[in-house]
Amino acid sequence: MFGDLMGMMGKLKETQKKVEETKTRLDSVLIDEKSNDNLLNVTITANRSIKSIAIDDSLLEDKEQLEDYLILTLNKAIARATEVNETEIAAVTKEGMPNIPGMDMFK
Repeated sequence: MFGDLMGMMGKLKETQKKVEETKTRLDSVLIDEKSNDNLLNVTITANRSIKSIAIDDSLLEDKEQLEDYLILTLNKAIARATEVNETEIAAVTKEGMPNIPGMDMFK
């Protein structure tokens, strides 16, 4: 019994290490999002850290329009980054989880 428990604990520690490595790797995965008319371009990491924002000069004339563009484009980029992040973390976690009876109900 203790051998199984020690094996599971080792596997959990290994999985935790892989999750941390995946989180670090996701800092280098870039998500590019553009407004529909390409006047605003945003780049963020899969960990949802903003890397760059490029604004067309025409948007600088209307503060309210620029704010709307930023909100819409950043929200689309964040949604895509979240999807990539959750998919990658879930894959690593599922791969490394030991087969614990009753835990399959949490899938």
